[in-house]
Amino acid sequence: MPNITLSVPKELYERMKKHREIRWSEVVRRAIVEYLERLEGGGLEASNKELLGMVKGLEERIKKTPLEKYEAFFEDARSAEWKRLESSTTQT
Repeated sequence: MPNITLSVPKELYERMKKHREIRWSEVVRRAIVEYLERLEGGGLEASNKELLGMVKGLEERIKKTPLEKYEAFFEDARSAEWKRLESSTTQT
């Protein structure tokens, strides 16, 4: 099996040393495999039937929720955003 060399920040290395029971090479190997599967599309496959079921479930939840609840959420979100913007300072 080929070897690779990996550089990590000193802080991370110190934290890793506290857990000598962990085989870090295995953790990295699994992370690489998972990342490649997502990158290559293997981890995101779903059948049309599954996707349609998810959409129908979401559609039912949307229809059951009263419009007033969406309006209240929108107002709260807008208020929070205005407060955030007002509290930020701009430097010129």
